[in-house]
Amino acid sequence: MKKTVLLGAIALAMSVAASAKDWKEVRVAIDATYKPFTYKTPDGKPTGFDVDIANALCAEIKAKCVFVEQAWDGMIPGLNAKKYDAIISSMSITDERKKSVDFTDKYYNTPSRVVVKLDKKVDGTPASLKGLKIGVLKGSTQEKYAKGELESSGVNVVPYEAQDQVYLDIKAGRLDGTVADTVEVYEGFLKTPDGKGYGFVGPVLNQPKYFGIGAGVAIRKSDTDLRDKLNAAIKAIRGNGVYKKINDKYFNFDAYGA
Repeated sequence: MKKTVLLGAIALAMSVAASAKDWKEVRVAIDATYKPFTYKTPDGKPTGFDVDIANALCAEIKAKCVFVEQAWDGMIPGLNAKKYDAIISSMSITDERKKSVDFTDKYYNTPSRVVVKLDKKVDGTPASLKGLKIGVLKGSTQEKYAKGELESSGVNVVPYEAQDQVYLDIKAGRLDGTVADTVEVYEGFLKTPDGKGYGFVGPVLNQPKYFGIGAGVAIRKSDTDLRDKLNAAIKAIRGNGVYKKINDKYFNFDAYGA
């Protein structure tokens, strides 16, 4: 009997050892079209708040980050197909996404808003936006909001593969505006010459049923060890000043949010 128990314990230990991964390298998916969170330097290197946070988390768990570019709407399928190990690219933690992947705790939380040309004389309510063409990032929480709240009021919601494509079509006159993260749309559009005459309308948008509870690191449901390591790392960089240093490089407020 004792021999059987011992053999069983050995087999279990070997099984655990075989399934545990040595996270010396973490392949991180990013969509590099989302300034200031994730974008490219002029020489093509990934940079931004998400990228710096990813590198800080990898350093904390003594791993190397290897960045993999991925179109936004293919992020979760690519993760579950094992093309990469984590998504650190401003992915909001929502109940719908949690059906497919696991998440760490949040590492930042900023709201969204509607942006249109200010001469449209609208107040941002769905009814006031009737007839306008509003571009959104395909597969985003902003698309979910726009389809859930605006489309039924007669707003033409147009999904795009990348947020920077939305801005190009606004500039070209093919769109009237967008629903986007407030920080990203300010940095990527409103503060640029192309954003002249455009601005925020209506209230801050942060309803959890659409926008979730903040951005977290998405990982496969099977990789609980990586999730736990990254949760500890988020807590560590929040406590040791590394998070604040990265935050202050990009923002004049605490992006971590409430």
